[in-house]
Parts: sequence; structure tokens; C-alpha cells
Amino acid sequence: MIFIILLALAGIVISTYAYTVEMNISKNPEYKPACDISDKISCTRVMRSGYGKLFGISNALVGTAFYAVVFVFACFSAASLIFYLSIAAVVASIGLAYISFFKVKSFCLVCTSVYVVNILLLIVSYAYFK
Repeated sequence: MIFIILLALAGIVISTYAYTVEMNISKNPEYKPACDISDKISCTRVMRSGYGKLFGISNALVGTAFYAVVFVFACFSAASLIFYLSIAAVVASIGLAYISFFKVKSFCLVCTSVYVVNILLLIVSYAYFK
């Protein structure tokens, strides 16, 4: 379970960074985060799109809460619950990646990091679950 705990912590850190970027962007339109490398590789472009929120709540906050829940479940060795949550997270990641690449037409490094964490969570939780 230690690897799941480490992945959950990584997810919390990445999601918290994403939320910090969102807050800085909203306060200062001139803010340029480290994840903005070019017009096509830009977390700002993705976060400013209408797809950066779920029911008015920042995707970054949803991610932080998700990884906190995974962390708690991992502390209680609830691999089956983590596995099922990870399936939902990977499905959401596929949808968000599609939107980022094909609708917003931008590659978000922070978002992609979250997708990788979700895929790894699914793989590792499956190994514990079976």
C-alpha cells in the first residue's frame, strides 16, 4: 500500500499546485506559471477554458479531495475501493485529455501529470485488489 500512499501524496501535491496556478491566474492576468512553455503547451490555456471546473468547482480542488480520499483508503488497506475510484479517475482523465488536446488544443503538463498518477493508481490498486 505504500506505493498507493505515495501516489496519493503526489496527486495532492500536483492538484494543489494546479489550484495555486488557478488562483494566481484569476488574481493576476499577467501571471505566467512554470507550466506555460508555449501557446500549445500551456496549463493556463486549459485552466481558463470552460472545462476547468466540474459543477462550478475547480478540477484541481476535486482532484485534491479525490487523492485525500485515496490516501485515507490506502491507510485502511481498502484496495478494492481505491481500484473502483481509480477506474472512475482514469475515465475522467481520458475525457479531460480529449478535451485538452482536441477542443482546447493545448497540452497541459500539470493535467498530464495527474493523468499519469491516475493510470498508475489503477495499475497498482489492481495488483493489490486481485
